[in-house]
Amino acid sequence: MSVAEELVKAVRAGLAGAADPEKAPAMRAYMKSAMPFRGVAKPQRSALLKRVLADHILPDRVTYSATVLQLWRTAEFREERYAAIDLSGYRAYRPWQDAGLIPMYEEMIVSGAWWDYVDELAIRRIGPILRSGRARVTPVMLDWAAGRDLWRRRTAIICQVGAKEDTDTDLLTRAIEPAIAEPEFFLRKGIGWALRDYARTAPDWVRSFVDEHPGLSGLSRREALKHIG
Repeated sequence: MSVAEELVKAVRAGLAGAADPEKAPAMRAYMKSAMPFRGVAKPQRSALLKRVLADHILPDRVTYSATVLQLWRTAEFREERYAAIDLSGYRAYRPWQDAGLIPMYEEMIVSGAWWDYVDELAIRRIGPILRSGRARVTPVMLDWAAGRDLWRRRTAIICQVGAKEDTDTDLLTRAIEPAIAEPEFFLRKGIGWALRDYARTAPDWVRSFVDEHPGLSGLSRREALKHIG
């Protein structure tokens, strides 16, 4: 059995062993998930993954990306997909976080198609890759922002949350503007979140942006100005 197969097996066995069937239905209902839950809360899942990932170090980048996608594609419970996301960001594999992983994350974003997956991938994976490789990743984000897929568009909007002074305001503007007139809640909320977060760093810029874009929804506007008035 390869290291990758051992890792996938260990993750699934660990989640099965930590399962709480009484909690699973409520977790599934809260997340409005078609995929069932094991009933493993985040603290327990994090502790489990910390042990399992440390015990099964993958030998190379190809094995790493293949294992992430194997866990993701063959998941039968939602926690297995959370585990794939955790594996993707494990500290041992940080040197491999570059634009070459964008197709892997894109598949996870598009097929995951819900905020619990997408927000983590957008902010914790795509965001750092963007900041370390703007020349390659910025055009991809602009393409996603102008496209039709809701979750790619949300990713382009929120991927700079937490970037503070490293925020590319031109990219932020160009990611938001195509979505301003959209009625979709997750786009409107994402716009507000991105602006609210950047307002902690540049409140005057955010006020000006809101003033210059009167078509912003009430939700986006309220979120953007929440802490700056």
